[in-house]
Amino acid sequence: MYKMPHFTEEEKEATVAFMKAHPFVTLVGTDGLRSAATQVPVLVHEGQDGLTLRGHIMRNTDHHKAILAIPEVLVLFTGPQCYVSSSWYKERGTGGTWNYMTVQARGRLTFDDERGTVELLSDLTRHFELGQRQPELVENMPEEYVNNNVKAISGFTIAVTELHATFKLSQNKDDETYERIVRELSELNDYAANEIADEMVRRRPGLFTG
Repeated sequence: MYKMPHFTEEEKEATVAFMKAHPFVTLVGTDGLRSAATQVPVLVHEGQDGLTLRGHIMRNTDHHKAILAIPEVLVLFTGPQCYVSSSWYKERGTGGTWNYMTVQARGRLTFDDERGTVELLSDLTRHFELGQRQPELVENMPEEYVNNNVKAISGFTIAVTELHATFKLSQNKDDETYERIVRELSELNDYAANEIADEMVRRRPGLFTG
């Protein structure tokens, strides 16, 4: 996979932390002729057997059938993104750009049986519900409700084989331009631009000296 100079994140710990912070992913599969994509939340787990992603999709859809045919999939984790005007650069006369943070994960997907799907739903719900004052957990739901709904979906596990993180945050600019970009983004009434600015501030000490 091609790595973008300056912008490829090499630290796996930072990459996995980003994935866990942005768990609503785009899952892409193909049957060899046509691509299909679905947006789903996933659980990210790093253990002795490597990095795995767990989630679920609807059964008997084009996407489900495509993955049954070819279980190799691509998963896109997307974070904040924003436009960067070239008018903020120290040196004028060039075009603007886009700053963003994203991770691409490739791997082989295996589907769960109904029991495994219920376990996945239990783990997924517990993960996202435990911050609530009165969490609604799968084990507390009526058995008939769970059994009826689980027939329409299939849990899955993806064993990640490739991981590529691109955190494009103006690392290729000079220090003065970098500061200007941070200042301009921080002053925008735009949550994503503010997030990018905050991340640039966090990373700046490792980019420039003096």
